[in-house]
Amino acid sequence: MMPASKTQLGNFFEDFVVGQSLVHATPRTITHGDASLYMSLFGPRFAVSSSAPFAQSIGFSDAPLDSMLVFHMVFGKTVPDVSLNAIANLGYADGRFGVPLYAGDTVRTISEVIGVKANRDGTTGVVYVRSRGVNQRDEMVVEYTRWVMVRKRDASSPAPETVVPALPEAVTAEGLHIPFTLAPGSYDTQLAGSDFVWDDYSVGERIDHVDAMTIEESEHMSAARLFQNTARVHFNQHVEREGRFGRRIVYGGHIISLARALSFNGLGNAFAMVGINGGRHVSPVFAGDTIYAWSEVLAREPLPGRTDLGVLRLRTVALKDRASHDFPLRNVEGAYDPAVVLDFDYWAVMPTRESVR
Repeated sequence: MMPASKTQLGNFFEDFVVGQSLVHATPRTITHGDASLYMSLFGPRFAVSSSAPFAQSIGFSDAPLDSMLVFHMVFGKTVPDVSLNAIANLGYADGRFGVPLYAGDTVRTISEVIGVKANRDGTTGVVYVRSRGVNQRDEMVVEYTRWVMVRKRDASSPAPETVVPALPEAVTAEGLHIPFTLAPGSYDTQLAGSDFVWDDYSVGERIDHVDAMTIEESEHMSAARLFQNTARVHFNQHVEREGRFGRRIVYGGHIISLARALSFNGLGNAFAMVGINGGRHVSPVFAGDTIYAWSEVLAREPLPGRTDLGVLRLRTVALKDRASHDFPLRNVEGAYDPAVVLDFDYWAVMPTRESVR
């Protein structure tokens, strides 16, 4: 009798069952070095996560880790079990950030399979999972739903009963978790790099973030390794040269982080992402592509019972190899403009005029 293989090939579509719980390896203690490398790779400049004294002046115990670094560390845990055999990560919904995470904290992730749907081609299917990241005290740091297209191991295996979860169109402002407050007059807009606070934005306003970043092969692979994301499509050129595109694709979350970093120019005081309403990776990105971004204010909501902070619902659109001064999104037929690679809908928290020094 041959011994069982000691290596892991990841789950295929027929391995997923609605209600299944996935406890993901490996817990990760996040360090100041991780935060510095994240800053080097993406260039975020938000003052609260860049400066411990600035963060402490408005009530944090230290500089909290960037929201998207937290997201990626939690997401990366899920890849070996959920998307190692994925063709594409399709979207996100119903995401909430929890307690701030600091250097020295440890994250781990648990997911539940909440939906499955076989594709007509008979070789793939879509899997819906609800993932929850917690710190060493079991406090939620981020939770979200995502759906991913996964290969089947055996094309002849029977299709499961279709279960597509009902997902909200958006997280409500009341449903956001914001466990920190700002003292009146505590927030220094000069040090933060922008004079514009929550009161200054209007629904329907569009902001061209102007700047751009070209992605290098070493950068996107370094970022995926930082997050312990093991998806083969990002690393293995030996295999991917025979695949759909003939080359490695950039992790979709890499584009979210680039767009978020670029958004500083125009949204410099939107210092933390607090909710994810939805997101779609519209088309693949490769090393050598240059990313631009623009944002639209979809809603401006006060927080119940609070006057120190408000939230903006933002739609951030990332483009490749096209400037965003004319805000490209869809053509007259409703299809995405060919340059669009990301359409991301999220809530960001901002100080109000009352909190400004």
